[in-house]
Amino acid sequence: MLVDLTRQLGDYLHEVFVAQLDWWIALGFIAQLFFTGRFAVQWIASERQNRMVIPLAFWFFSIGGGVLLLVYAIHRRDPVFIAGQAFGVFVYARNLYFELRDRRAVVT
Repeated sequence: MLVDLTRQLGDYLHEVFVAQLDWWIALGFIAQLFFTGRFAVQWIASERQNRMVIPLAFWFFSIGGGVLLLVYAIHRRDPVFIAGQAFGVFVYARNLYFELRDRRAVVT
């Protein structure tokens, strides 16, 4: 029984991560790396300043990952994923706009 379960798990993992691998899956993984990278950027910036900060790079990573994930979702024709990513990209772009606007106001 344990051997069968192990074989089934191995077959499943092979199907999901190897047999289906194509350029779209690679794009999805790259997009997810961008999206996850935003947290690393934010964590490092916060550790350096010893307080919670959201650096400008966080928003660029968010937009980049969000747009790539949106393209991937459109290719997959997943309406839930499309709606979530489209809204997210809008919010990230709006937050970036506010951040850049506020930085210009401080300089002038």
